[in-house]
Amino acid sequence: MTAPEAIASALKHTSGTVVSAELDDEDDSGKVIWKVDVLSGDNTWHSVHVDPSNGKVLGAHTDDEDDTAQVRAALKGSSVTAEQAAKAAAGKGTVTSVDLDEDGKNKSWEAETHKSGGAEQDWKIDLNTGKVTADRADDQDDADDQD
Repeated sequence: MTAPEAIASALKHTSGTVVSAELDDEDDSGKVIWKVDVLSGDNTWHSVHVDPSNGKVLGAHTDDEDDTAQVRAALKGSSVTAEQAAKAAAGKGTVTSVDLDEDGKNKSWEAETHKSGGAEQDWKIDLNTGKVTADRADDQDDADDQD
């Protein structure tokens, strides 16, 4: 199941705006799931868990987040959804996460992709045009990590 399909499943279950989707294997069961964060119209955050093998919603719960106003401000006037950003990044590899970067002046969607050889790459997707560019700041972070 692709990131856009997981997002579509989550939105069928919980209406709102998807702010992030991540292929997550960090729960205690060791099972890999899509964790999709949805901000509903009443500003309630929902974490929706989707089975990557069949798209079935495994469960959902509400979350407390303190950046609701920042997220709403970043998305105001934007035309590219998380699902569209994931589709745009899919041309670069298998999308394993898409997340709104609402910090700083260059607000964008961020996506992480993996190629079949296992190489990981980070991308920025413009909130208005959907243009995909390499996330150079992340490359620099990775270089710093290697010192």
